[in-house]
Amino acid sequence: YPQQHFRLGQRLHTHEQRLSKHANTLPCSLQAPGVAAAEPGGDEQGQGAAGEVRVSRRRWAVLLLFSSYSLCNAFQWIQYGSINNVFMRFYGVSAFAIDWLSMSYMLTYIPLLFPVAWLLDKRGLRLIALTGSALNALGAWVKLGSLRPHLFPVTVLGQVICSLAQVFILGMPSYIASVWFGSREVSTACSIAVFGNQLGIALGFLVPPVLVPNVEDVEKLAYHISIMFFMTAGVATALFILVVIVFKEKPPYPPSQAQALIQSRPTVEYSYVQSILRLLRNANFVLLMVTYGLNTGCFYSLSTLLNRMVIHHYPGKEVNAGRIGLTIVLSGMAGALLSGLWLDRTKTYKQTTLVVYIMSLVGMIVYTFTLSLGHLWVVFVTAGVLGFFMTGYLPLGFEFAAELTYPESEGTSSGLLNVSAQIFGIAFTISQGQIMDHYGTKAGNLFLCSFLLLGTIMTAFIKADLQRQQANAENECTVSNSPSIPVAPLLLAQDNPQPSSLLGMGLALSELQL
Repeated sequence: YPQQHFRLGQRLHTHEQRLSKHANTLPCSLQAPGVAAAEPGGDEQGQGAAGEVRVSRRRWAVLLLFSSYSLCNAFQWIQYGSINNVFMRFYGVSAFAIDWLSMSYMLTYIPLLFPVAWLLDKRGLRLIALTGSALNALGAWVKLGSLRPHLFPVTVLGQVICSLAQVFILGMPSYIASVWFGSREVSTACSIAVFGNQLGIALGFLVPPVLVPNVEDVEKLAYHISIMFFMTAGVATALFILVVIVFKEKPPYPPSQAQALIQSRPTVEYSYVQSILRLLRNANFVLLMVTYGLNTGCFYSLSTLLNRMVIHHYPGKEVNAGRIGLTIVLSGMAGALLSGLWLDRTKTYKQTTLVVYIMSLVGMIVYTFTLSLGHLWVVFVTAGVLGFFMTGYLPLGFEFAAELTYPESEGTSSGLLNVSAQIFGIAFTISQGQIMDHYGTKAGNLFLCSFLLLGTIMTAFIKADLQRQQANAENECTVSNSPSIPVAPLLLAQDNPQPSSLLGMGLALSELQL
């Protein structure tokens, strides 16, 4: 290893320290005793520069639990917008007021990101998970107090509490993936973590139109709404209890060489404010932050206003409007999974992100011009194509940001991406809603197309500076099957001419590879 890698707090044995004195004279890194290559399937075991590297069996339980309470929170985000017309009539409010129930998620995230990201860095992952799942359950129970038409302020309060929970959830996928998963699993894990949120949105499109039919009787309508609210509160409470029992701060050992180096860094060396400033001075990350915001903001606006779009062209088709939203999200989940698998295999972050962005633009254009044709099956097909790429882009942005900004905290970089998404989401939802009211749905969708075109152009200018991959490559030593060259005993003998048991520990190194 280069000499500076040994200053990051790693605890090495005496013979490793002796080898480090000669590291700069060798053509590549030397593998210390006990270092093993990554096993098939992506699990890494052995001892890296900062200590032992090993993946934990608990990682999948942690990932599944996070995805589950993220699902529940995302469901509560879109449960009003997916039956916008029903809640308008029940509470006697405008469409814009119901839209704000969704936009409250975006609004509360912006000022609270930095305090929550600071809390994540100072207090750790477990506290963030407990707080997020607790607020999610609390908001769900508060909504049960809003089952009368005059209690709209109570449902607003419950939704705001759920939106606070979202601040503790939305930026976590890449952080959990990095802390718990090995370098060959990290992109797939991030995609699965994002899956929970996307599946929650999918269920939010599918379930409310089924549980809450558009009936005329207000008492019956209140009964159907109460069933949905009770089910949500029960699930959210059960997930909070599981978080208390199962969720841990981090695994016993770092899962990758890059994570080992981060964990070995002295605490006093890290400054949260300086980390943010470094991110904002990173031109590639700033470009990604803007383009991510444009793409995700378009998705937020499309999701919030989808019911209004479909009902305008296909009156009385509330259930089909929800199914179209479900199609968008489910196809996006497939796109996200395939993207994660592709990235783990190829590491082509820039190329994959650009292709997915271009296809999101194409899908949005096709959807815009087929929505008004009068054939619902065409809308289902075009919405599925759009969702595959637009929703599939979300984990790509997280992982690309983690690569561009390593060794900065993934929670901070993901948080900045999400702030950008919330700002653009609010602006696009309000603007598109007004354009639809005055000029029709086609003009509103063309408005989104113009910004996707801008995002595609900006994405092309991002340079693929994959710093996390470089760190993993520098810390993984390749041992060939060539005949051994007894370098280590010779180096040790220079510093210690007396017989030592270290010389009998099998310290021969294989042929060095450039």
